[in-house]
Amino acid sequence: QVLSILSQPGWGDVDAVQDNRIIFFPCDLTCRASTHTGYFVSWLAARLYENEFADPEQLVLPAKVVQKRELEIDYDYIAQAEKVYSDILDFRNKSVLIKLKEPMTILSTLEGWRQDISFIGNHYFPPPSWGLDHSQGLAGLRKRTFSALGLKEEDTAMLFTGADIDNLAVATARYKEMKVTALVTAGVKSNAVRMAGDVGAYYELDELNELDKNKKEEKPGTINIILLTNTTLSKRAMTRALISAVEAKTAALQDLDIRSTATSKINPATGTGTDNILIVQGTGPQIDATGGHTKMGELIARAVYDGVNEALAKQNGITSNRSIFARLKDRKTSAWQLSRLCDCENELGKDLEQLLLQPGYSSFIAAAFAISDHYERGLVIDLSSFDTWCRTVASQIAGKEVDVKEVEDPDQPLVMRKALGALVTGLQQQEQCKKNNNRDTP
Repeated sequence: QVLSILSQPGWGDVDAVQDNRIIFFPCDLTCRASTHTGYFVSWLAARLYENEFADPEQLVLPAKVVQKRELEIDYDYIAQAEKVYSDILDFRNKSVLIKLKEPMTILSTLEGWRQDISFIGNHYFPPPSWGLDHSQGLAGLRKRTFSALGLKEEDTAMLFTGADIDNLAVATARYKEMKVTALVTAGVKSNAVRMAGDVGAYYELDELNELDKNKKEEKPGTINIILLTNTTLSKRAMTRALISAVEAKTAALQDLDIRSTATSKINPATGTGTDNILIVQGTGPQIDATGGHTKMGELIARAVYDGVNEALAKQNGITSNRSIFARLKDRKTSAWQLSRLCDCENELGKDLEQLLLQPGYSSFIAAAFAISDHYERGLVIDLSSFDTWCRTVASQIAGKEVDVKEVEDPDQPLVMRKALGALVTGLQQQEQCKKNNNRDTP
């Protein structure tokens, strides 16, 4: 919507538009700036004056660790586990840092196989710092972070995220002597994707994309997972564990009805575009199988599933029982938008909200979500029964038999045009009946 406004006559003459200096901020900041004034000002300043904020000569705070908090993770091979708070580029960073008693092999989707690793972790750098010194890329980020934390690159494996470490989930699953722990940070509000459904924009083989590659910023929508077990995982077990963990992550997103950011009305998400997993070899009995038919695979999946659910509840406030309004918002739909589409008075938006507060109607829309996803994938073909349900709902609202008129929104899938149209039609007919009754009253 914002981009369409900027394309209107006159806007193209503005220097910021011509120079492509349009800066976007989360609604939590811009819509409620008074409650986040300091944070908003620091973020805005960092975006406007990136070079100055990244200049070592301009820094106010030394890059160093300022606080540590113990993290209880009980494995024989872990010497120490902490949440570490540090100042980097004058912004507060946070890390989960685990020191191993002896060097180990790890498998990281960010770095591949790493040998002789003594420290593993997950590092959060806050949004205001995302654009600072971006030309250095991941290598520069790693160098700055390790320097501040007092770590060496050769024996440290770290994941990076825009999801707050204070929202870390630590989920453990057990069976007899086996134990698996998943350390999860997760956010899905900005770059959730559906693999095989959404388009990837970055083409690595195109040299013309080098500038875009360097300027690419990490997104807060990232799911990072560190997997620990009380066994020694073979290389085969470690690689197969990736599949079990990814499938569990996707199952959690589907059970929560997380939507693709780019195609939210059509597609449920399978992950985000910047997800990563780090698996530690571990010590204990030798394990060679971690697939879906194995007990270890089951424990990995359970820990990841629970961890993703908990992390998303903490980071984004997303739970399975969130309101129908939140789920509509996830699909970029609201009662106010519907009233505008129908060219109705603003009162319709209020009436729709009141209607959706009733369990029967909110459940109708929730069911329509599921039917819509199945219809788009060819799992539901005949909508005649659903059409009958829509007419019943509309007639119930109107207080008389009515025919449903679909919402005129080409971006909405067919099922949702019908379902939302049922509510709107019912309310419109209800209002018309009231007006007719008032005219007939002497």
